[in-house]
Amino acid sequence: MKVVVALGGNAILRRGERGTAKEQFAHVKAAVEEIVSIISEGHQVLITHGNGPQVGDILLKEECASGTLPHMPLDICGAESQGLIGYMIQQTLKNRLHKEGIHRPVITIITQTLVDRNDAAFRNPEKPIGPYYSITKAEMLKKERGWQIHNTGAGENSFRRVVPSPEPFMIVEERSIKSLFDTGFIVIAAGGGGIPVFTNENEELTGIEAVIDKDLAAGILAAGIGADVLLILTDVDFAYRNFGTGDAEKIEELRVDSAEALLNRGEFAKGSMAPKVLACIKFIKAGGKRAVITSLEHTTEALEGKTGTQIVP
Repeated sequence: MKVVVALGGNAILRRGERGTAKEQFAHVKAAVEEIVSIISEGHQVLITHGNGPQVGDILLKEECASGTLPHMPLDICGAESQGLIGYMIQQTLKNRLHKEGIHRPVITIITQTLVDRNDAAFRNPEKPIGPYYSITKAEMLKKERGWQIHNTGAGENSFRRVVPSPEPFMIVEERSIKSLFDTGFIVIAAGGGGIPVFTNENEELTGIEAVIDKDLAAGILAAGIGADVLLILTDVDFAYRNFGTGDAEKIEELRVDSAEALLNRGEFAKGSMAPKVLACIKFIKAGGKRAVITSLEHTTEALEGKTGTQIVP
């Protein structure tokens, strides 16, 4: 089968850690073990990944060096994170495959994702990114950089930048990615949802400061390369009805129309499970055979249909 594996951000850097290279490589190694298990069964795999913690660190470094180095916009920071995470996955995966006697080329593609400049998200930025600021620093950044900053209510230093999270509608490098994928490459692409770009009045691609949901981008890419299965790996084994309550009920299988009904009813939390379910729905509607939401530890069993929330046509 042709499988797109979407790794959650917790697969690489976990809350409370310092984020050293050693820590991140250790988590990548654990994730790669699961991915190699399905590659060894003959499945063709493309990998996407989150980048939230890494971009957060890059933005913090930007602030620490603000008096010395020029400020870089968010799209460039996103590209930087794709390179560093891609390198870790690419190297670790190649080494593990070699140990298993599997000789397959592995490549990372710096990926751009096309968005609509008129998307309503640009009029109502809601996605928090980067470090927290005092009210004095927040007011200064608003004035100097034109940022939108909201009070998170988390204490004295509770102000944080917010940016748009527009809906993705095309992966710019899709044809190149598909060509490599179809010829046997294991491709790492669309990291962090891809670098958000739009087409300007001169028909040129232009980066824009925004954050794209990684699962929605993974679903679009999976459909574009003709994948059979979209496998979204997160920190829970299933999607749930009534999540977080005493009546929580795991969902083992959903037809796509039932999934859409639950999503429209607000059953899934905005910003966490909702975009994952939406990505699955869009993938199935675009011709995908099956989409699965589960935890990294159950990768193989979920692909076999034995666990996880299976969303089907």
